[in-house]
Amino acid sequence: MKTPDSEKFACVLRAWQAHEKELLTFLLSRTDNLHAAEDLLQEVFLKSMQQGRKFCVLKNPRAWLFTVARHALIDASRLTKPITALPEHLEQEPADERHPVDELAACIVRNLPELTAEDRHIIEACDLHNQTVRSYAQTNGLTVAAAKSRLLRARKRLRECLVKNCQVRFDATGRVCCHVPRSFI
Repeated sequence: MKTPDSEKFACVLRAWQAHEKELLTFLLSRTDNLHAAEDLLQEVFLKSMQQGRKFCVLKNPRAWLFTVARHALIDASRLTKPITALPEHLEQEPADERHPVDELAACIVRNLPELTAEDRHIIEACDLHNQTVRSYAQTNGLTVAAAKSRLLRARKRLRECLVKNCQVRFDATGRVCCHVPRSFI
């Protein structure tokens, strides 16, 4: 006797029996690993079973099964990240050598005291402590527009200090390309 559930899955099982071997061959040709191909095949089967009655109205169940199999392959390949060993001949960077970006960060910290208290406060809050401009505005009784203007002006003044004191230069896109930190005593 047929139950509603058996009728619901009958078309899935018929399509599965007709295309299972072909799907496994396809997956095996892409993975070169029988166990991985069988795991992906099982995922395709589960997804087809989850479709239930919707699977029965598909015009081309074979095409649907292969599409799901291809997507399963893509998902599996995204999860596996190849690991490439570095050649031994590459020199390791000395641990005590500082990168230019680290030096620029030190230059920023040294130039903050040259700003007004108001400029220093908004830069420290929004740029160094990741407070949103909206949150800064609410905390300090400002409108969002006023806080944005204040932050832009403070950044401009900090930039001027960095250009003057650290000889910071910018490329065509406005990004820092190089700098020479001033010596502090």
